[in-house]
Amino acid sequence: MLNIKPKRQTLKFFSKTGMYIMLIVISIIMLYPYLWSISASFKEDTQLYNGNPLDLIPSPFTMENYERALTVLPFGRFLLNSLITSTVVPFFMICISTLAAYAFARMNFAGKNFIFLLLLGVMMMPGHITLIPKYSLMRMLGWIDTYQALIIPQIFSANIVFNLFFMRQFYLSFPKELEEAAIIDGCSRFKIFTKIILPNSKPALATIAIISFKNQWNSLLWPLVVINDYKKMPIQVGLTYLQTNVDASWGALIAGATLSIVPVILIFIIFQRYFVNGMLSSGLTGR
Repeated sequence: MLNIKPKRQTLKFFSKTGMYIMLIVISIIMLYPYLWSISASFKEDTQLYNGNPLDLIPSPFTMENYERALTVLPFGRFLLNSLITSTVVPFFMICISTLAAYAFARMNFAGKNFIFLLLLGVMMMPGHITLIPKYSLMRMLGWIDTYQALIIPQIFSANIVFNLFFMRQFYLSFPKELEEAAIIDGCSRFKIFTKIILPNSKPALATIAIISFKNQWNSLLWPLVVINDYKKMPIQVGLTYLQTNVDASWGALIAGATLSIVPVILIFIIFQRYFVNGMLSSGLTGR
């Protein structure tokens, strides 16, 4: 009788090797634009415009593009504005979405499923549909060129519905026995939420915090519409002005874009462990 076990092992080895090769190739394709932009930020204009586009080595190496990006416009102010909005908006979004998600996951009230479906419908609507009504409302309130216009409408955007859905799925997978034991001990619903649910929700909270921070940091259209004052512009809007500035160049724009992604990368690296755990435990085990 022929022994087919070595053949199966050989086939398994080659299939696994082929999968790793494919993943490596895909990773290189996805990472190359980022590597090129970082490399281009250290190139002189002559090499950037006339050199080989596949060349990733700056020759000569220069910091002039970063000097332009930091001096042509108040780049530090742009970063501060983005940091303010990217922390305040996610904070209030998380506070609201976690409370609402717990209500949808554990409490029974009239029209719960219908209201939840309506909220999910908001996620399917393009944000451009509400752009003009929101701008008209900001103008009526006198909030144009103010931080209120950057913060309050963004808190109640479709992103908060995603956070609500994400946290609801996490709470559905949470053991009910812990809550029932706390109720027997005399805990109120709010105390159960603050003392039991939230302390055990760190992975999911870290996940939506990272996603909300990234979405707000990369926000462009809404700040571009409601903000005209340089002192209140976030980083993404500020980068658009580098394109039209006579003292700037594509190298300076690339350098500014490279600086703008550093905070997002740092946040992800710091909270990567919680992010991965949250993605594995939320949205997959809800029932």
